[in-house]
Amino acid sequence: MSTENEGTAVPPAPSAPPVPVDAPAASAPHASDAGASGGAQGPGPELVHAGPAPAYASAQGQQHGAPGGPEGAWPPPQPPGTPSYADGAEGAAGGAGGAGAGGAGPTGVWGAGYQQPAPKPKNGRGGLVAAILVAALVAGGLGGGLGYTLAKNNDNGSSTTLSASDSGGSVKRDAGTVAGVAQRALPSTVTIEAESTNGEGGTGTGFVFDTQGHIVTNNHVVADAVDGGKLTATFPNGKKYDAEVVGHAQGYDVAVIKLKNAPSDLKPLTLGNSDQVAVGDSTIAIGAPFGLSNTVTTGIISAKNRPVASSDGSGSNASYMSALQTDASINPGNSGGPLLDAQGNVIGINSAIQSTSGGGLGGTSQSGSIGLGFAIPINQAKYVAQQLIKTGKPVYAKIGASVSLEDSTGGAKITTEGAGGSAPVEAGGPAAKAGLKPGDVITKLDDHVIDSGPTLIGEIWTHKPGDKVKITYERDGQTHTVDLTLGSRTGDS
Repeated sequence: MSTENEGTAVPPAPSAPPVPVDAPAASAPHASDAGASGGAQGPGPELVHAGPAPAYASAQGQQHGAPGGPEGAWPPPQPPGTPSYADGAEGAAGGAGGAGAGGAGPTGVWGAGYQQPAPKPKNGRGGLVAAILVAALVAGGLGGGLGYTLAKNNDNGSSTTLSASDSGGSVKRDAGTVAGVAQRALPSTVTIEAESTNGEGGTGTGFVFDTQGHIVTNNHVVADAVDGGKLTATFPNGKKYDAEVVGHAQGYDVAVIKLKNAPSDLKPLTLGNSDQVAVGDSTIAIGAPFGLSNTVTTGIISAKNRPVASSDGSGSNASYMSALQTDASINPGNSGGPLLDAQGNVIGINSAIQSTSGGGLGGTSQSGSIGLGFAIPINQAKYVAQQLIKTGKPVYAKIGASVSLEDSTGGAKITTEGAGGSAPVEAGGPAAKAGLKPGDVITKLDDHVIDSGPTLIGEIWTHKPGDKVKITYERDGQTHTVDLTLGSRTGDS
């Protein structure tokens, strides 16, 4: 499946609520094509990087006032042909219908079916009841006056005045609550602003990886600042630091930046174990959606090992992951932020969202969360980050064969021609040593079902070079299984 990575340019959050606009002009959503290489290559269904914040829009509806009728008559006389409540939903509260659903009742009519009751005949009993009520009110006033006088006369200075408490008392939040987790994690997250040499850029999120000032984020968040651009990281307390890119891995969509003049009191977030995550586990996401820094949202793990190919729309190679899927609200600007478990451990890096086809929020080209967010498992991201800090370059596992990038459900087919005219099966590579040939269709890697080339890439990249895996493949209608030791490739090119 493919989606959009989020994290393209967004304006800073407004300091005051913006003035609503009537109807911002809708712009066509951008689409992107993904492609990748590295043992196996390929775009899958596309995910999107989140982008610019939309104009705020307000849904305006007509509110009907009280129409004037004959003097002394309200409601006004019912026009001929107007349906009553009993005749259907039409006409009931016309003002509310116009504002809420776009379909109003009869214009200017509010409760058209209402009939004014006839006046009741007067009798002596009615006057008697009124007189009794007046007498009761007078007696009540008299009693109140007597009570006040007695209280005043008996007040010798020893009386106690009771008043309502003006405080709800101290609020304690347990460490395991969402508020407790957020309180501990927020100080170790940053909002990242990346700007290229030509002034283009965007906003994303990152989190403290170690006490030396390394921050982990997405590659697409910092891509604009890689070649001489400007990079800053701002903490929730407002402190802002210049930063530099230590290394970035386009295929993994992971990057590491380092703060210049990093403070000495940095507290790295605790890393969890993404292999132990279960569907249904609670999740907490932190980020800067649409430029709104330090935003916390919650959800659950909706699925594991979700094959995802994502692109930022630049036409460059895609990123591949066997992702954690969550319904925690993730929007443009959440990219690179931590996905936490209920104890506050980082289990993933928020990277991509599945978006609706026509930009949704305010009619802009980018829609927001529809409950389908995807995060890079932290076990994989940790390995990549450590490699980037150590050498500045990513290292990818590979099988040494080119596979088809077309979406399918039958498996990953080894192509008859390699990329750029190279051999489809690398001579002396892992696939060749295992006996794989062009035309073979890989259907499993260990116990994971492989339905396409992009799925195979994502599964391979969850491993390290040197790992031994079991490959199941089909050839001439026969199923075969073979052990294979993964090779390595350094760098994105």
